[in-house]
Amino acid sequence: METTQATRGTRDVAAGAAVRLSGLRKHYGEVRAVDGVELTIAPGEVVALLGPNGAGKSTTVDMILGLSKPDAGEVTVFGKTPGDAVRAGMIGAMLQGGTLLDDLTVRETVRMVAKLHRTPMPLEQALRQAGIDDIADRRANKLSGGQKQRVRFAVALVSDPDLLVLDEPTAAMDVGTRREFWKSMYSFTESGRTVLFATHYLEEAEEFADRVVLMRSGRVVADGSVAQVRALAGGRTIRAVLPDATGETERLVATLPAVTDFELRGERAAISSSDSDATLRALMAAVPAVHDIEISAVGLEGAFLSLTAEDHTEPEEAAR
Repeated sequence: METTQATRGTRDVAAGAAVRLSGLRKHYGEVRAVDGVELTIAPGEVVALLGPNGAGKSTTVDMILGLSKPDAGEVTVFGKTPGDAVRAGMIGAMLQGGTLLDDLTVRETVRMVAKLHRTPMPLEQALRQAGIDDIADRRANKLSGGQKQRVRFAVALVSDPDLLVLDEPTAAMDVGTRREFWKSMYSFTESGRTVLFATHYLEEAEEFADRVVLMRSGRVVADGSVAQVRALAGGRTIRAVLPDATGETERLVATLPAVTDFELRGERAAISSSDSDATLRALMAAVPAVHDIEISAVGLEGAFLSLTAEDHTEPEEAAR
């Protein structure tokens, strides 16, 4: 089986990019769900697709999978159309709305999907890699939400795909199960496979993605490593204790120089600033008793909020 995987992988890499989106557009009436997306994903990359609801992530994923046709532009997967790539078993998809048949066992479900493909992964390998070999004889209607997600993962894996597309893969999983899921993902990508995943868990993107693609209003507004995307947001966060904080303190913080956002919880303040030196000097002058001061760079969550804000001026794409 390993020889077959290596041979097929070499042929597909020679065909070029794993995913290439060129001038991709999809409109629903006046709504521009996807508005001129340009994106290339190299073979072997693990890419997180992020954005608020309505950003165009799901529509983009649907066009990559061939579930929806673009109004303009082109989608290729390993040089093929999405339909041809799906028929060749190159794409495995784990979609949040995927339904399992209640009366089938886990093993029967995965075996049924395996029979739809020409060169599927061995059934027991798919069950083991998804971490569900111990519940293989349990019916779907007896599974927890997290277990159902792992069955969907096995269904996506069993075609032995070169590209795995995951939509909110760890929804309904507890912390331990999420860790095990991503551990199994590492095993999958070690053989040079490509992964594109959409998630609302920003810490997953921060920890597991080689690259982050951030969408807003149907467009890509940031594309690069986690560090590059964080740098695009600019600024730093000042955390400090402000003794005897009152409503007057809140008004004072709001007027400090370079403050872009802030939050007060009791005496604890978290202040986002585009010039942390200027903000801190003014804060210490206005509140001499301020203490426990910490300054940190904006995290991925802060960058996400900043870059997807409706009034944000679009930055240049992160260098890659």
